[in-house]
Amino acid sequence: MDDMVGMDSMDGMTRAIGFLELNSIAKGIEAADAMLKAAQVEMYLATPACPGKYVALISGGLDAVQCALSAGIACGGEYVIDDLVLPNVAEQVFPAIVGTPEIEHIGAIGVIESLSIASLIVAANAASAAAEVQLVEIRLGSGIGGKSYVTITGAASDVEAAVASGVAAIQKTGNILTFTVIAKPHEDLGKILI
Repeated sequence: MDDMVGMDSMDGMTRAIGFLELNSIAKGIEAADAMLKAAQVEMYLATPACPGKYVALISGGLDAVQCALSAGIACGGEYVIDDLVLPNVAEQVFPAIVGTPEIEHIGAIGVIESLSIASLIVAANAASAAAEVQLVEIRLGSGIGGKSYVTITGAASDVEAAVASGVAAIQKTGNILTFTVIAKPHEDLGKILI
């Protein structure tokens, strides 16, 4: 453990996300272990996802995340189907992924749906940075056929700008499935989303 890369080794308090997706649950668990052993990172998510995949999401300093992800990729080998390092992640991305954002009021609602977990994280981060919005939830592939989506709330114009930015960030990947903005949602829908 003495030679592990620290959480803030290169860039102070900058937080990065590392994401690894494999098409083997057994190899996914082994790769998650390798990632944790390679560097001082925090495991935000390590779980099976539809259809029969395994995803691991880590955070920490950029150097540590890159080191851990490299170890996971090496361990996963031919079973790795996607990976991502995203530096300077917006703080509200983390609670939205683990389902703990503090949302007091639902305004307009925006939803971006993607075919790829990694691209959805990129879209959510871009949306969060584009306008004064709150991320309500980031659902990453589990129980929804491997698709992913982010739900966003705020003033209608801000939600429209955030959704447009999130979609633009992943448009070229071909993974955008659909998106919508509901300017004035029914109050019961808001209660369901919180």
